[in-house]
Amino acid sequence: MIGRLTSGRAAFRMGGLAALALFGAPLWAAPTPPTPDSSPSIEEAVSAGGAADDNSAPPVVSDPNEAVAMRGQDPFYCGQRKLGTWFYCERPRPVDRGRAAPTAPADSYRQRLDRIGARLEELKAKAVLEPSPENIIAYVRYQREQLDRASMFADVWERAIWQHPDLDYTLQRPVNTLGKSAWLEQRKTDREATIATLSERYGLFFFYSGSCGACEVFSPVVRSLADKYHLSVLPVSMDGGANPAFPRFVVNHGQYEKMGLEGGQVPALVLFDTYLKKPIPVGYGVMAEDEVLQRIFYLTSVKPGSDF
Repeated sequence: MIGRLTSGRAAFRMGGLAALALFGAPLWAAPTPPTPDSSPSIEEAVSAGGAADDNSAPPVVSDPNEAVAMRGQDPFYCGQRKLGTWFYCERPRPVDRGRAAPTAPADSYRQRLDRIGARLEELKAKAVLEPSPENIIAYVRYQREQLDRASMFADVWERAIWQHPDLDYTLQRPVNTLGKSAWLEQRKTDREATIATLSERYGLFFFYSGSCGACEVFSPVVRSLADKYHLSVLPVSMDGGANPAFPRFVVNHGQYEKMGLEGGQVPALVLFDTYLKKPIPVGYGVMAEDEVLQRIFYLTSVKPGSDF
């Protein structure tokens, strides 16, 4: 009698285990036996398995444990304990490939250049404070890399300028010997043409002092310019003293300040525009004739910034 009961129970248990294996329930998933009140029995699992094999319409399931068992999952851990993620009771969520992972913003070119400069200074400081062969070689190698980079920049710069005449300043102010000679010759012609017609619009104020040695040296230069280019010159004595180059003069009674001059510095030369009634200070101190002509030409005929 005991043998029959034992063999009957063993057959029943083997049948239940076979049913669980058929529906995908892991045989090793429960390290702790479920309580009788909360977990489904083997008979219920077998019943559910039989229902799943039936070809009839799917039954209406109200117990979540039964629904889990029907999906082929462990009813205790997936249903009652709701440990789906840990026991693979839930399908993994699909990866949203449309949303790219945030990337760190790239460094700007200015930041990269600053980083190169900082690295070079650091290697230099290390080589100076710790002058070992390794530190010096590291500094020289990195410095050479930057020199090569600078050489490449200068080369590409020059090639680009050759192909864009609007950016080539040497077309305005040549630097080679032949071009510079031609440019200076043309500039001299333009200057002489300007000076030749200077007397039609401009006159000169020459401020001096009778006790000024520099004024005695500069007075003949002003006299020569006046005679050569037919310029009207008004000599103004700051102290009432005479001048051999200009026997006829006037004494300063505020003319110096009216011409926009300050400090009482002499000799001083001022070009006066009779059309605009505007004084144009040429300069102070002793100047050569060519320098005076060059300054007058720049102040009257060359646009600021166009010749530099």
